[in-house]
Amino acid sequence: MGKNDTSFMAACVQMRSGLDRAQNVKDALALIEDAAACGATFIATPEMTNVVDRKGGRMLAALPDENALEEIAAFSAAAKRHGVWLLIGSLAVKQGDKAANRSFMFAPDGKVVARYDKLHMFDVDLPGGESWKESKVYQAGVDAVLVNTPLAKFGLSICYDVRFPTLYRELAQAGADVLCVPAAFTRQTGEAHWKTLLTARAIENGAFVIAPAQGGNHEDGRETYGHSLIIGPWGDVLAEADNDAPGAIFAEIDLKKAIEARQRIPNLTLEQNFKISIVNQ
Repeated sequence: MGKNDTSFMAACVQMRSGLDRAQNVKDALALIEDAAACGATFIATPEMTNVVDRKGGRMLAALPDENALEEIAAFSAAAKRHGVWLLIGSLAVKQGDKAANRSFMFAPDGKVVARYDKLHMFDVDLPGGESWKESKVYQAGVDAVLVNTPLAKFGLSICYDVRFPTLYRELAQAGADVLCVPAAFTRQTGEAHWKTLLTARAIENGAFVIAPAQGGNHEDGRETYGHSLIIGPWGDVLAEADNDAPGAIFAEIDLKKAIEARQRIPNLTLEQNFKISIVNQ
């Protein structure tokens, strides 16, 4: 923990993952080691830590099932070696004829204590001809996940999930005081909405938001926004990467701040059930 028994140091690892899974893991492990050396006891990596490949067929052809995915053993060993809580924002994992976009939470003893599969698929057509159809390659998850640890209660999510506020509201009402949003936001949507969406999720839930990102021009031709963020429960930016380069940002997470924010604005407990009445003129 940090200065007191309600605080800890968190790190967001920003990456620029490519096509080579082994190289991506090597890059991630180096950044995780640096973050641990700087005192972080909770370290989070971005979405698609192990591979960024927009050609789904090529990615799937080279991707094993979870029980044969070497990345898991590597990250388990890293969590144990550094004695940290490690959230691998997501790994592509073969699942039937598709892949899962799956987060893994590792405890300081190296055990996988939680998995979360991205619920919402990024199926969009953007201005300028940019188009994404994640559901063609990835199988959507079905369950939200809250991880209760000695550091905090972490609500898990991935990237496009951030546009669905009811997910975060239910996680917060279930006890989450830290919301994790590992991502690979496109530059177009990132420039427009990344910081605003993350800040909104923090404010409306009185929770910390930890959002490690992919950033820059990737081997597969895509461009991601970077600008990893750690935001406090009052909407204050605690740490922000001002670019899209690989690296890490750090912030102290003091859970008393979440308690204070929720006492000031008790919207989590005052929410009312309602129905919509439609008035036709």
